[in-house]
Formats: sequence, structure tokens, C-alpha cells
Amino acid sequence: MTELRVGLVIEDDHDIRELVRVVLSQAGFEVHMATSGAAGIRAARDLNPHVITLDLGLPDIDGFEVARQVRNFSDAYIVMLTAKADELDTLLGLESGADDYLTKPFRPRELRARVAAMMRRPRSRPATGHMASSSQRTFRHNGLVFSYATRTVSIDGQDVRLTPTEFDLLHSLLEAGRTVLSKADLVRRLRNEPYDVGTYTSDADERSVEVHIGNLRRKLGDDAQNPRWLQTVRGVGYRLAPAKT
Repeated sequence: MTELRVGLVIEDDHDIRELVRVVLSQAGFEVHMATSGAAGIRAARDLNPHVITLDLGLPDIDGFEVARQVRNFSDAYIVMLTAKADELDTLLGLESGADDYLTKPFRPRELRARVAAMMRRPRSRPATGHMASSSQRTFRHNGLVFSYATRTVSIDGQDVRLTPTEFDLLHSLLEAGRTVLSKADLVRRLRNEPYDVGTYTSDADERSVEVHIGNLRRKLGDDAQNPRWLQTVRGVGYRLAPAKT
């Protein structure tokens, strides 16, 4: 049987809430809704949703704090919806644990496409298809142990909790080894598209990758100037740092 896909809409605006509900319902989700941050956190804990859409300007707790609290117990994909186009709000949203964001007003087709891309990436089990063989592997590098099958990461024996997007970015870099991946490569990887597909990636997409890489470095305790795992190749992209003897 196909696993039931659950979506959670945390939004206080009735019209937007209904719009998102329709989009997710048409995409095959069982949709639940919450109109405040506190109710959204409770619902996320009770429902274990696959996808959460999260309004930034909630009446009680702002979306940043909701995302931070949800990330303490959930690996749901979080799409932050904001009426503000300020880049700082976008960065704060991604740093709080969101996987993606859309600025209101947004096109329903765009939201559905973003959610579909996320759902092509597994939350807790190995993928099938072109990633199947690599997804069975456990990577070990400079004290880091990465298991795709169990979706776990540890450093020197200590577990590291990552968001789904951070986990998938790390997997891409471990899999590529010393081969440099551009930001566009990583955007396509997050969409589960082959690297040779010439699809468009926007500046916002690539900026999001930069923020996620920064968050990943912070959680790993990595130093960009003397990297143990993630090396920046200026003007090109990212690759795995050399193995330390």
C-alpha cells in the first residue's frame, strides 16, 4: 500500500489557508490546518506530517520560532510562506529550519511544483531508481559517519541532527567526493533531477543552497577557512575536503 501523505497548513489568513489546502489536496495529501503557531506545533507533533506550509506572520508565535520548535522533533519538509520579500526574512527562515520558501502572492502551480520536488526525496528510507546503489552506502570521512539507509549522521560518535535538505546536500557532497558541485548542481540534486538536465535555477535557488550549506557547516562544527568536511571552491561551488591522515 502507498503511504498516506499528510500535509499541515499553519496559516491564519482564511483565503490563503484554503488556497494551500486545495493545492495540497489536489496533490494527494490528507490536509490538516492550524491557525496559530502553538496549534501548529501541537498538530505537527500529533500528525507527523510529510510537508508543512508555514506562515511567517502568525498571531501568537512567529514562523521562525515555530520552525525551530518543530525541528526539535520532526523531519517534515517545511515551506515558509511570507508576505515579506526582504532577503533577511528569507535567510532567517532557512536558518530556522525551513527547507524552502515562497513569497506571497504565489502561484498555486509553483507551490505544487516545490512540494512535488520535495516528495521525490525520501524522508527516512533509501530511494529507488538512479540513486538506489549509492543510497545503500555508509560514508566515513574525517570522523563523520553518514548512513543514507537510516538517515543518520554522527561525528566522533556523537549524533548530529540535520534537516532533510541539509542531509541531502551532505549526501550529494559525500557521494561526489573531490568533484566540485556547483550551486546549480546542488539545486538540481534537491529537485531529484539528473545533473545533465539543463533546467533553470534562479539566483534565489542558489542563494538558498548557500544558506543551507552555512547551516550545515554550523551543525557539523566545520570551519570554512580550515574545513574538515565541506570545502568552498570560490566562484565554482563546493566539494568534500581532503581526507586527513
